[in-house]
Amino acid sequence: MIESSAGRAEQDPAQSAETAGSVLDVGHLSRMTLGDRNLEREVLQLFDQQTAMLAERLRGASATVAASCAHTLKGSARGIGAWELARSAEQVERAVAAGAPELILVIEGLIGAVDTTRTAIARHLQQ
Repeated sequence: MIESSAGRAEQDPAQSAETAGSVLDVGHLSRMTLGDRNLEREVLQLFDQQTAMLAERLRGASATVAASCAHTLKGSARGIGAWELARSAEQVERAVAAGAPELILVIEGLIGAVDTTRTAIARHLQQ
C-alpha cells in the first residue's frame, strides 16, 4: 500500500510509514522531488532499475558484497521514503557485521522487501 503523508503533523518518517503499514511514503518522496511529478517518476524509475540490479547481486553474494549492496539500498530507500526496505537493508548490514549465521535468511528478507517495494513503485507509476 502507498500512503501520502500530506497534511499530517511532522513525524519521524519511519514511524509514520510504519504506522500506516505503507511501502512507500509518497509525502516524503514528493518533498524530496520538490513536488515535481516528472522528477518523481524519473527518480522512481531509476530506483527501480537500481534495486533490480542489486537484488540480483545479492543472490549468492559473499558477506562483503551483501553488506555493500545493503548499504546502497538503505541510502536509496531512505531517499524515496521506502522505510521498510531501508530497515531490511540495515538488518543485512548488522548481520554481516555480527557474523550472524542466519545471514542468508536476512538477505532473502531483503530481496523480498525489494520485490514488495518494486511492486508498489510500479503501481504508483501507473497512477
